[in-house]
Parts: sequence; structure tokens; C-alpha cells
Amino acid sequence: MSVYQIGEIVSLLFMAIALGMDAFSVSLGMGMQQVRLKRIALIGLIIGLFHIIMPFIGILLGQAISTQIGQFTTLIGGLLLVGIGAQMVFSAFNHDTKKIVQPVGIGLLFFAISVSLDSFSVGLSLGMSGVKTMIALMLFGIVSTVLTWAGMILGKKVHGLLGVYSEILGGSILCGFGLNILFG
Repeated sequence: MSVYQIGEIVSLLFMAIALGMDAFSVSLGMGMQQVRLKRIALIGLIIGLFHIIMPFIGILLGQAISTQIGQFTTLIGGLLLVGIGAQMVFSAFNHDTKKIVQPVGIGLLFFAISVSLDSFSVGLSLGMSGVKTMIALMLFGIVSTVLTWAGMILGKKVHGLLGVYSEILGGSILCGFGLNILFG
């Protein structure tokens, strides 16, 4: 392996960590809900899978799609996170309402898509640069899975310390992260 190849892998690893930090931050908030370890394992695997699928689609379409699409996906991801977070905060105050977005079924798909949309944009740019696709995708998937697990487990621990206020904090984290995506 040449120094250039090692440098490329290290660069891709740092990119994977940067993309996975979205999943970590959002999972921290989502982990504050009463989520079982079995569900945490599944959520991490699904998010890891989406961190492989989304950049792969982006890489495939990288040379055919303009950069305006990347900004559109960022907007959608930010709005989804704000919506999920706001719903968590409102449901903490109104105990009669059922949670609309939970990390199961369609809620899990929305959750996975919202944290992996930025990897689609990265995939677009990687598709134009001719990077080693398989290495990039594997790193993106593995790192985001591990960071999701870490965020959800840490969120679960914080929930035990904060009790009923943890859902408000978790929703606030999701809203803040979504607003950061939209305006940061």
C-alpha cells in the first residue's frame, strides 16, 4: 500500500467520522426515549445501512446531478429533525398524545433518512472525484453504526439521570441539530 492510498483511507475515515457525528448527535437525543438495547442494535444497523445506500446513490448520480440537489437534501434533513424534535418536546408536555415519530417502522425510516441525507450530498461529490467507492461506503456504514450505538446508549444513560425531563432535552437536541443543519 502506498503512502497516497493510506492518505486516501485516512481522509475517508475522517469523512466517515464527520458524517457519523450527525448520527451520534441525533441518536443521543433519540436514545433518551425508552429504547431497549435490542432496538438500539437494530437502529444502529439501519442507520449504518442508510449511510452506505445514500452515498452509493450519490456516487452513482454524482456526475449527472448538479450541486443544487445537495442543498435540497440538506433542507429536507434539517426539517425532518426539527419536526421529530418538536414532536418529542410537545409530547413531553402533553402525556395524552401518542408519539408520532418513534424509532420503529416508518419512524425509523424517517430517522435513518434524516441523518443520512448529508451522506448523499457527500456521495455526489465523491462520485465526481473518483474515490475508491467500496472503501468509502464500508467506512461510512461502520463508523455511523458505531457512533449511533454510542449516542443511543449514552442517551439512555442520561435518560436514567434526568427522568421526565430527558424527553424535552432529547427533543431539544434534535431541534437544535436540525436548526443547525438548516441555518448553520
